[in-house]
Amino acid sequence: MQIYQVGGAVRDRLLGRAVHDRDWVVVGSTPEEMAAAGYQPVGRDFPVFLHPQTHEEYALARTERKSGRGYHGFVVHASPDVTLEEDLARRDLTINAIAANAEWTGTGAVFDPYNGVADLHARVLRHVSPAFAEDPVRILRVARFAARFTDFSVAPETLALMRQMVDNGEIDHLVPERVWQELARGLMEARPSRMLQVLRECGALAVLLPEVERLWGVPQRADYHPEVDTGVHLLLVLDMAAHLQTKLAVRFACLTHDLGKGTTPAHILPRHLGHEGRSAALLQDVCERLRVPTDCRETADVVAREHGNIHRSESLNADAILRLLERCDALRQSARFVDVLLACECDARGRGGLQDSPYPQRPRLAAALQVVQQVATAPIAAQAAASGARGPQVGDAIRRARVQALQQWLNDPAAAEPS
Repeated sequence: MQIYQVGGAVRDRLLGRAVHDRDWVVVGSTPEEMAAAGYQPVGRDFPVFLHPQTHEEYALARTERKSGRGYHGFVVHASPDVTLEEDLARRDLTINAIAANAEWTGTGAVFDPYNGVADLHARVLRHVSPAFAEDPVRILRVARFAARFTDFSVAPETLALMRQMVDNGEIDHLVPERVWQELARGLMEARPSRMLQVLRECGALAVLLPEVERLWGVPQRADYHPEVDTGVHLLLVLDMAAHLQTKLAVRFACLTHDLGKGTTPAHILPRHLGHEGRSAALLQDVCERLRVPTDCRETADVVAREHGNIHRSESLNADAILRLLERCDALRQSARFVDVLLACECDARGRGGLQDSPYPQRPRLAAALQVVQQVATAPIAAQAAASGARGPQVGDAIRRARVQALQQWLNDPAAAEPS
């Protein structure tokens, strides 16, 4: 039995990056020997085991043969005679096909049969072999790595192979859960715009997210959007979300906030009247198709519907502010409203030359919500009920008190200053 470190742990050590997870390959062993040594089997499709102490994953060296379309269309062969080089050959990129012995700590020799170290130095994402084309998930992985390693380029021959995979329809067989998993990971990388750019270059974005692909080439009003092109604006918004270190729900909302602009009638361009409602409708289609988690779906829906109103909120009176808070369900979902405001800030600052501009709407509306939340509703409801009010009439009394509190806050210049 020979044990090697492989993949991302070796790659990241060579790059001087922090290593969070390690993957191991075991050469020359069998499932029976692994179990006898105390390793716990967990692999369903191929032999993977958990170390008895560290609980890290150890996989038997294996080869794969294409047997059908899509991510699951493989026959796996794992046996003691599979070599380390054969195991590395099935990996996606050369920089992920580097191995080192179990004791390796970042210095000394590595096993590099596919010149991954040279590609690390050259900052290139390059496929290991033509077998790359057998797994459509690898298109998404390359795009995700481009978003993580921001100074790496995709090798021309790899990009050409990705285009060929899209043209051959291989990407049509991806399961929704895996698309969402890779998309979510890419959104959380250092520069998520690069993921979309790579997916566009190979044609995959038009297949996986046609609602997003349609945004390129759609003009916007230059007085609001110096970058003019809606697709370019989207890239700037996503990178602003990364710059502000936002969570996934915020970044997904940024990705989908302007979908409706891709369906704006040509005769009213560059205006986009009513795009918020169209964005919300298209968002629901995307969420159903990719089975997007509820928190991401709900945050994105509020942002799609209300981002324009939030941008204009500095001119709203007390009653209009309360109606905005009510539409956003901010009183019940205050934590989500914080995320909504952050996504709107990314939208406002994700514009050409405006990246460093302040966004006072966010602290102002957060303060307005706090004012409303501080209104003691129980005494108001009791007093209204004592005077004979019932049902909606009690609600009206509470609402009048909230509007009054907001009006008093608006009239106080010191309280109106953003914190």
